[in-house]
Amino acid sequence: MLEINSLTVNFGKFTALDKVTLDVNPGEVLAIIGPNGAGKSTLIRAASGVIPSRSGSICIGGQDMKGLSTSERARYLAVVPQARSLPPAFTVYQTILLGRTPYLGWLGQTKAQDHFLAQQSLERVELGKLAERRVSELSGGEQQRVLLARALAQGAEVLLLDEPTTHLDLHYQALLLNLIRRLVSENNLSVMMALHDLNLAGLYADRVALLVGGKIQASGSAKEVLTEKNLAGVYNMPVHVIPHPEYGTPLILPDGHGMTVSH
Repeated sequence: MLEINSLTVNFGKFTALDKVTLDVNPGEVLAIIGPNGAGKSTLIRAASGVIPSRSGSICIGGQDMKGLSTSERARYLAVVPQARSLPPAFTVYQTILLGRTPYLGWLGQTKAQDHFLAQQSLERVELGKLAERRVSELSGGEQQRVLLARALAQGAEVLLLDEPTTHLDLHYQALLLNLIRRLVSENNLSVMMALHDLNLAGLYADRVALLVGGKIQASGSAKEVLTEKNLAGVYNMPVHVIPHPEYGTPLILPDGHGMTVSH
């Protein structure tokens, strides 16, 4: 389980995160939503250890992450950033094999087990046929799956995803999030991901946390958090929330009053 307790992050005199407390259970997806500048990416980066916190704690399975080296921390949690961070000259397989870095000896030599887990991760994200392709030749959706496979190869119990559907079309958004849901179920992972799309959060997350100005304003099930009152106040516009016609999850629609619709 991922436990974040009273996490506070400052950038100079600016408080980016203010006593944020969240938890994610094994087999669960927690979506972090909020307007631009709310602190979603900062939360992912602070939880991963990329940026320091002023106070608070981050624990996984009761193990405090503070004081652990980057390599030690990587055995507990893996980060899936946006695809722009991929090394363009590497092949798909080479990139995924990088996920085994925390387990390599001081000479950096890979073992049979490392290659087995990299290949297994490659197959899990259904990219086996593209193993020798350079990542620069892939589509955005394929690159995002490579990053997911690299994270799986780490063997970590917790995955942190920073807006994984950004710049992906509808097909790749659904493909990636369906894949994440399946992997969470199969591997009993704890997943926390920042999302811009409120409807995707309602459809794919077990729980949702609304982050505003570095503070958690609401947390709970999608139906509890994605309400007209919560969202209208945060996004400064009226919205309608109706049940999804097939799944019953919250479906958020902006108020079209005063909008001109062209045909």
